[in-house]
Amino acid sequence: MTSSALTRPGERSRAIVKFAEIDWTLTAVLCLLAGCGGLMLYSVAGGNLKPWAEPHLFRFGLCLLLMAVLAMVDLRVWFVAAYPVYAIGLLLLVAVQLVGKSHLGAARWLQFGPIGLQPSEIMKIGLVLALARFYHGLPSASARWSWWLLVPAGMIAVPALLVAKQPDLGTAILLAATGGAVVMLAGLSLRAIAVAVVGVVPAGWVVIKYLMKDYQRDRILTFLHPENDPSGSGYHILQAKIALGSGGILGKGYGLGSQSQLNFLPEKQTDFIFATLAEEFGLVGCVSVLALYAVAIVISLRIASLSHSHFGRLSAAGVTATFGLYVLINGAMVMGLAPVVGVPMPLLSYGGTVMLTVMIGFGLVQAVRVNRYEEVSSGAGGLL
Repeated sequence: MTSSALTRPGERSRAIVKFAEIDWTLTAVLCLLAGCGGLMLYSVAGGNLKPWAEPHLFRFGLCLLLMAVLAMVDLRVWFVAAYPVYAIGLLLLVAVQLVGKSHLGAARWLQFGPIGLQPSEIMKIGLVLALARFYHGLPSASARWSWWLLVPAGMIAVPALLVAKQPDLGTAILLAATGGAVVMLAGLSLRAIAVAVVGVVPAGWVVIKYLMKDYQRDRILTFLHPENDPSGSGYHILQAKIALGSGGILGKGYGLGSQSQLNFLPEKQTDFIFATLAEEFGLVGCVSVLALYAVAIVISLRIASLSHSHFGRLSAAGVTATFGLYVLINGAMVMGLAPVVGVPMPLLSYGGTVMLTVMIGFGLVQAVRVNRYEEVSSGAGGLL
């Protein structure tokens, strides 16, 4: 057998070097977060691995392997894939409007035989990649303030509106906020940011008044006054607040949360798992988990800052922004500081599609780390 039939020694050594360059501290933090999720899912199931804890940990194991594989992918391959991934995500979002599978009154899925696909999850990665590629070849002066800004504005608005129409307000907000974060990190001028901030209020009023469905508008009003309908639309927020407050400093103890164990807390395994954590482990448990999220965000931003390519910096920072927004929106939602919009706590909540998206994103962050000294040309080094 010739040497060409196997991996050449030089290629093997390069692969080993790349594998060693993975940020293992970040990997450990992600494992700790997923492990905390497994513990909480075991608790809310009444001390059983099924139906949530076992699948959660098994999926994370597979996603961890996928992250390691994606970390080895050349950054130029990510660059080449940016626009195609965005275009595929956009086409699938359009397909959802036409033939999407409806669940609980919302059409968010495409069904391919036994496999269900949520195109908005693809778009979370595709939007970051596409914006990073667009700004990679754009002069800094144009990124600060120019007519070129209409292009990324359209790239963000189209998928966000399609997702909002499904309707999926939480993901639409996440896409718009992530896109805005990438645009600002790309060098948007302070004047433009100030204009955008001032325009948020009237734009939000228009969206609430004319574009939202009645139940979505009720969520906004309920967020402001949940006590007006304690057994109806305000139930989620009030029960979450009870769980948060009853935990105190040290919590009631593992598996002893009355709100979750007695099923007062809705969606205890997904959107409101952080409330369960607060009830059982108190302020100390919440701060500890939030500290893990903060460490993951800081490490990821540092990886972004070390990249020699503009594409690498923006893509890693964009993924980190998405991850941070998950944590911020879910935490605010559970504490009654934001409307209930169906955004889970990443790696803590039960849900395979969100976990897959998050870990693919961290695969991209790790790829930026592994290839941080690599320059990416506009032609992707001849890969196009």
